[in-house]
Amino acid sequence: MNDPIPLDLVRLRRSCADCSLQQLCLPAGIEGDDLKRLENVVQRRRPLEAGDRLFRTGDPLQSVFVASEGTFKTVGISEAGEELVLGFHLPGELFGLDAIGTGYHRCEAIALGKARVCELPFSELSTVAAQLPSLQLQLLRVMGQSTNRDQDHLDVLTRRQASERIAFFVEGLAQRYRRIGQSGDEFLLPMSRDEIARYLGLALETVSRNFSKLHEEGVIAVRGRRVRIIDGAALHAAASGCEAEATRAERRRARA
Repeated sequence: MNDPIPLDLVRLRRSCADCSLQQLCLPAGIEGDDLKRLENVVQRRRPLEAGDRLFRTGDPLQSVFVASEGTFKTVGISEAGEELVLGFHLPGELFGLDAIGTGYHRCEAIALGKARVCELPFSELSTVAAQLPSLQLQLLRVMGQSTNRDQDHLDVLTRRQASERIAFFVEGLAQRYRRIGQSGDEFLLPMSRDEIARYLGLALETVSRNFSKLHEEGVIAVRGRRVRIIDGAALHAAASGCEAEATRAERRRARA
């Protein structure tokens, strides 16, 4: 493990401007020696390439991570040997928390493209947080956001219609981009259609077909991996199943 790299305050603010480290320290009113102690915990990983792994299933908990650049996916393997995508982690989102309960990772984290991460050794972070109540509170908040993303994944898998799952996924991704200070109206999908299908529990063809359907209906505009939300209200209705319910009601009236 590399030695911590000292960071000056200006550099810290610039590199963590769109990162959950900003939520962990800068707004918490930490200054002077306390900020320096936190800086000394942060380690910078070498640049990562697509397919590089931060940790594997069964690895002991050593650190948690925040991507300062790039996106990661966390995956598991089914009994049939197929890859299951458990989550996607955008710049500024804390991940690696799956090991906190048992002390061992239950999945592996893979870079989807070129990426950089801030590594926070968990034992050192815990020590500093225990001595700085405001940091501890912010850390719990960020962990709660991670739990919310896991709940969103469960929510999307319970939706009956494939169109609902796709709309819910796009709407949720837009909200997450806004949360980290980026545009939620137009963005680039960092993951492939196949990875989206594995995340949503759908066939690749179904994902492609439903993206095309939302495009043709004027809800979103899709060009390759670039998505632009045209009608946010219609997207929310589709994600909530309102559109499907309206269609079923229309059919019932037609049969009456």
